[in-house]
Amino acid sequence: MSYDLVIFDNDGVLVDSEPISNRVLAEYLTELGFPTTIEDSYRDYMGCAAHKVHDVIGERHGATLPQGFDDLFHARVFAAFEQELTPVRGAERLLKTLQQQGVPYCLASSAHHAWIRTALDRTGLRGLLAEERIFSAQDVGVGKPAPDLFLHAARTLGVAPQRCLVIEDSPNGVLAARAAGMDVYGYTALTDPAKLTAAGATGLLADLDLVPALLA
Repeated sequence: MSYDLVIFDNDGVLVDSEPISNRVLAEYLTELGFPTTIEDSYRDYMGCAAHKVHDVIGERHGATLPQGFDDLFHARVFAAFEQELTPVRGAERLLKTLQQQGVPYCLASSAHHAWIRTALDRTGLRGLLAEERIFSAQDVGVGKPAPDLFLHAARTLGVAPQRCLVIEDSPNGVLAARAAGMDVYGYTALTDPAKLTAAGATGLLADLDLVPALLA
């Protein structure tokens, strides 16, 4: 079927930030006395809102992260972004293709607005995403796997959920899209395809260049 709106996750789909942010998070948590590998971070936090880190540490260790944890974590990630962050392969080409074809698209991420814009600025993608088409979990007060963010994006842009196609790379994102009543393709660059399928992905993508064919 054709779609009236393509909704992209940001981290891991448009910007190649997941290896950076999960490495920094694992190092910071380990430094604070909560030993964490990058694999642990991918498993527990990828695709989740910021509060998930606090929730997991509280549940597993009965501990509270120090005041200012989020601000310092973001500062460390942003510093790493300046040195390392690049767009996901094919992301810039895909957004330009959609623009040329007149296909509406937007971004919907569990990350904070400051995080999203820092990543888009660093990768040069900011000019391909109009301000009114950037949505954050901050807008709705809850991140994925809740469907609220995707429903908010569709409602704001005047598109029925069943006319939306979501591109996601995390099981939580897939769950959120399915709960919103949207088709969702799982991008498999960093995630086990079986986990995306188990979460309910409509299909799988190994390459962003395959997205236009889904819109025909």
